[in-house]
Amino acid sequence: MKKTLSILVFSALFAVTSCKKTDSQNNSQSNASEVKETEKFVVDSVKISDSVKINNLLSLKYESKMLVFPSIKDKTLLDSIYFDKKGITDFSKQGLQAFLDKDKNEYFASVKEKDNDWIADIQHPQNWDTGYFMKLKSNTNDFLQIEYMFSSFEGGAHGNYGFSERVFDLKNNKKLTLKDITTMPKARLEALLMKNINTIPSGTTDSQGAVKNSDMLLLKAIPANENFYFDEKNLYFHYSPYEIAAFAAGDIIIPVSWEELKGTLTPQFKERMKIN
Repeated sequence: MKKTLSILVFSALFAVTSCKKTDSQNNSQSNASEVKETEKFVVDSVKISDSVKINNLLSLKYESKMLVFPSIKDKTLLDSIYFDKKGITDFSKQGLQAFLDKDKNEYFASVKEKDNDWIADIQHPQNWDTGYFMKLKSNTNDFLQIEYMFSSFEGGAHGNYGFSERVFDLKNNKKLTLKDITTMPKARLEALLMKNINTIPSGTTDSQGAVKNSDMLLLKAIPANENFYFDEKNLYFHYSPYEIAAFAAGDIIIPVSWEELKGTLTPQFKERMKIN
């Protein structure tokens, strides 16, 4: 009888212990899931589009879109992401929306405050505008790639626009530089850029047909700038109008393949991008 009672008590204790262990495992899995969800990379955006009439001949339009990154907490990294928008201290969605409202009002006020004689020179109806747009290109292997596009028109034959490409290393909370990718000497890289300039067609035509990017160059050597991004095949250099070629060429993108950069890629970058 005592032996039977002991077995029953042991079985009960084992069952309770097993339940506690199972509960503990479930709780651990649940907590891990919650942490994983908390660490999930999140991208949001704020935008604004507004216009105002200065007088019977002049109207203004303001458009802007900014990306919001609630998951990024490092202030130095955030300052680098919003490098061209000085004075931002609140990087939340509400803070960036407030910044855009302020920026819009300052743009409208700056035009209204121009010399009246200058505005009197406008002889026909014009619609001026300014635009600023952030675009998420990719977030792969903890490399966050963002394209910034700027545009404006304040009279004249045509408007102006330009691009800035920036890559951010989310593992190390910093902006990626060309030296983080390749050790190729400047002269060799410039030679590759010149060789590949017509890889992506310009889209420009004249009476004789398509015009090559190389036909519209303003420089004898194409600089390897920090305006780059990449994918699984190539490193791309992006040039705004007038930067290396005539305005008619538009913006020019020149690819340089990983194969062409073989032997000069840094070990850290090569490993993270899984380049053979």
